[in-house]
Amino acid sequence: MKNLYLYILLGLIIILTGCTNREELSDKNSQQEYLPDKETKPVEEVEDKDEIQDIIDNMTLEEKIGQLMVVGLNGNTIDDHTLVMLKKYHIGGFVLFKYNISNVNQTLELLNDLKRANSTNPIPLFLSIDEEGGKVSRLPDSFLKLPPAKKIGDINDKDISLEYGKIIGKRLKSLGFNMNFGPVLDVNSNPKNPVIGDRAFGSTTETVIGNGILVMNGTRSENIISVVKHFPGHGDTNTDSHKDLPVINKELKELKELELAPFIKGIEQETDGIMIGHILFPKLDNKYPATMSIEVITKLLRERLSYEGLIISDDMTMGAIIKNYNIEEAAVEFLKAGGDLLLICHGYENQIKIIEKIKEEIEKGTILKEELDEKLYRILKLKDKYNLKDNLIDEIDIDSINFETEELLNRIYR
Repeated sequence: MKNLYLYILLGLIIILTGCTNREELSDKNSQQEYLPDKETKPVEEVEDKDEIQDIIDNMTLEEKIGQLMVVGLNGNTIDDHTLVMLKKYHIGGFVLFKYNISNVNQTLELLNDLKRANSTNPIPLFLSIDEEGGKVSRLPDSFLKLPPAKKIGDINDKDISLEYGKIIGKRLKSLGFNMNFGPVLDVNSNPKNPVIGDRAFGSTTETVIGNGILVMNGTRSENIISVVKHFPGHGDTNTDSHKDLPVINKELKELKELELAPFIKGIEQETDGIMIGHILFPKLDNKYPATMSIEVITKLLRERLSYEGLIISDDMTMGAIIKNYNIEEAAVEFLKAGGDLLLICHGYENQIKIIEKIKEEIEKGTILKEELDEKLYRILKLKDKYNLKDNLIDEIDIDSINFETEELLNRIYR
């Protein structure tokens, strides 16, 4: 009897276990119908939208070409040529010189008029100037005069250098500028240099780095884009590139020890813009000056020095270019070499010729549309980084800026 009960109990256990397993299997099969396939996702992952690329994708070729240029004006008011450059050619920005500026109110109104004229363009303007202090100063005379860079380098005080940059930034911002072509990072190593001189902070890399980088940081702390210049270095020349083409016969190793050192430090500090000088370096490129050289712009600046920011030409209407090259072909060579933004300061006809030549080269395929879009991306990214807008400025408090300037001057000349 005991064995009989034992067999009955064992049989019941086997039957119950089988039922349980069948129920679990049934539940699993039921659940499996509602589980997503392992290779699919239940919810679509939405990638972050690249708004800059979206803008570029919706731009016409003419609009793209226009953004590659910053141009000069003929007078101190907007004229018909200016309106054509804005309305027809969608130009990316303007540069003002002393002859464009007569007083504070006129400058304020001119910049406001440029912004108004650009109101139909969703992309704001670069509004630029060369404001270095010393003899290279374009601002109205109502601003107290700042000493040249050399004076700042001679003092070699970090706080003064930083404040010097901030004062420059505040002045430009008060009028509506958003980009400054400065400071100069050239090392003034040649006493016979006719163009740099006291525009440089000094004749040693230590002085230029120790002061120039702080001035750059001070300027951009006021939300002004600071474009350092003149890469790879204009300090050891005996020719003025405004008049003709300077030549520097140095090997790359020599350049790294002197000329390139301040720019390398600037790149480490994430400088937003670097201006290329019109200088021939035969040991790097015996055919083209730096402005037109793939060896200098792409292989040296982009690849060796790992610079990812905006690359700007010096004024393409300077003697170094127009005495030795066809201006529109030189402009195209700058873009082919890896440059982004062309500076065309003088001559309405020069601006038109360059625009037409760039379009022709793009249509021929010698400038690839992918390369064009890469340049556009860097330009628009910088405008977005500084949150540039074509907002009008109603008034300026020049007294408060001059008060701060006077305090700085007292520290400089004490």
